[in-house]
Amino acid sequence: MSKRIALVEDDLAIRENYAAALTKQGYEVLGYADKPSAEAAFNQRLPDLAIIDIGLEDEIDGGFALCQQLRSLSKSLPIIFFTARDNDYDTIVGLRMGADDYLTKDISLPHLIARIAALFRRSELLAQPQTQDDLIKNGDLVMDTNRMTVTWKAQPIELTVTEFWMLHAIAKYAGHVKSRQQLMDESQMVVDDTTITSHIKRIRKKFVQLDSDFDRIETVYGMGYRWKNASC
Repeated sequence: MSKRIALVEDDLAIRENYAAALTKQGYEVLGYADKPSAEAAFNQRLPDLAIIDIGLEDEIDGGFALCQQLRSLSKSLPIIFFTARDNDYDTIVGLRMGADDYLTKDISLPHLIARIAALFRRSELLAQPQTQDDLIKNGDLVMDTNRMTVTWKAQPIELTVTEFWMLHAIAKYAGHVKSRQQLMDESQMVVDDTTITSHIKRIRKKFVQLDSDFDRIETVYGMGYRWKNASC
């Protein structure tokens, strides 16, 4: 069955061009010109992945609000912001809203398709049979890669798809420094350093909200990140 992609873009020409290109890749594409029509559709049925512009008609930040709604409906649904707004502020806000990726419209079509495919590959791991290898346990941390769940001190931590796999890449090799390139390779994502830094900050914040003494994700300046073992 074809994967369903929701494309929320108020520019008709852009929406039709990308819908045609993604359809050629075998995806079922549903286009929406504004936030209300997209919200109504999502309340009826969720897509398998959403691509959202930030500015939607007269709503300058309509895409941000739509992302929040989607994330409240599903913590694992892959969400990509696809926008002309190329600045650190909007990137950070977009990731804080729970998006898995933030892309600007000057990237190539093959690049966009590769990002979409990577997110789908990670999501499909949910359907694989669970084995003991699916569990990562390190002190108070427990990660289940089959169910994509994380607990810290027996309390759940809600992570997006990208956040989950980035944490997984670090925690799987606890004590070892993982470079930004290794994080991208192991979590099957291609992003810039700023985006990786934003994801790490979001992950840390979610643990700290639960445990104010949390300090297990360490930044090794000039090298990357590592998950500190309890004895560190």
